[in-house]
Amino acid sequence: MAALIKSALIHGVAVAAAASVVLGLPDLSPGTDPAVGWLGGGLILLAGLVVDLHRQLACREREALGRLDRLQKSVDALTERLDRRTAPAQAVDSAAAHEAVLQEVKLLHALVARLGETRPPEASEPPRPSHPSRAAFQAPRPPDLRSPSSVAAPPLDDDAVLEAVRDALAADRIDVHLQPIVSLPQRKHRFFEVFSRVRAADGALILPDRYLEIAERAGLMATIDNLLLVRCIQLIRETERRQHAIGFFCNMSAATLSDAEFMRQFLDLLARNQTLVPKLVFELSQQELRAGGAVTMGILSQLSRIGFRFSMDRVSDLDIDVDALLRHDIRYLKLDCALLLDPALAPRVEALRRRLDGTGIDLIAEKIETETQLDAILRSGIDFGQGYRFGEPRPARKAP
Repeated sequence: MAALIKSALIHGVAVAAAASVVLGLPDLSPGTDPAVGWLGGGLILLAGLVVDLHRQLACREREALGRLDRLQKSVDALTERLDRRTAPAQAVDSAAAHEAVLQEVKLLHALVARLGETRPPEASEPPRPSHPSRAAFQAPRPPDLRSPSSVAAPPLDDDAVLEAVRDALAADRIDVHLQPIVSLPQRKHRFFEVFSRVRAADGALILPDRYLEIAERAGLMATIDNLLLVRCIQLIRETERRQHAIGFFCNMSAATLSDAEFMRQFLDLLARNQTLVPKLVFELSQQELRAGGAVTMGILSQLSRIGFRFSMDRVSDLDIDVDALLRHDIRYLKLDCALLLDPALAPRVEALRRRLDGTGIDLIAEKIETETQLDAILRSGIDFGQGYRFGEPRPARKAP
């Protein structure tokens, strides 16, 4: 209302001044052309309009600045309120991460503490039957002697190997090695398989084909496998920080599944870290899956409910129950390259592939070592490949 009154006053003054010029100029200066009076009045009227327009623009600018100032204050207030609300959530996230690390540390301490509970078998005690050797599954080629990190261990007798394994466990010298699993035909890294390597005090590596059966007889393989699982979780957490979209295959033995106390803690850890679940695939051998009792299948069911997927490896029998694989959320099937390319087994391999079509179960051809083998696998249309042709197991960087 005040703005209208001001505009009316300015216009009134301008009109009055213009009229005075038009009417009064002839009296003040006789003989002046009346057009001059009209021109002067028009200029005065125009000046009044310009003054009023300038006043209105200045007023609008002040109002706009006032609105911007109020808006900025509102934004600042909202930001402050948001900070107050998100601070507890950030604190919860930080606390959750801290709790996850503490759980990992507790698991590691518990695993190391078990070393004192195990004793090597007496010399007079007949050796207990061991589980099938995983040498063909984990053993690398003879190490490259040019690489200082791949120094082969000197010949050791069984007692010395067992002592070296115990010492490596106690001193945290069970190293993690990674081997890529690639998509075919692109050869892009999609997963890494996680392997354990025992490092002796002098830095030499004791390869799995030397220590596996000895460690199994001494009851240490569950501890080694469990330790590998915890290391795998740490690796996944590290790739999350680096935002790498890659998964990990980790062996889970029957001994690990039957370790009730460890599995309870491990399941609790994973249940609190759901973002890790899609990046971890547990591997079990065909024999262990077929021989698995109620405890083994129960643990697999719990892991499946959390959201884990599984892989079956060390396949020796191609008569595979695909429906059973699906029931237990086994989504990957690893077949040895030599088995896949054996002409005598070609009809059975093709029949298995037909049964797998449309099920969502991917085939992985492992132990691909030559370009000739790779060409044959590519022609067969296998989904994924693994082997020295794509890279040998390499030491993983420890997560900080």
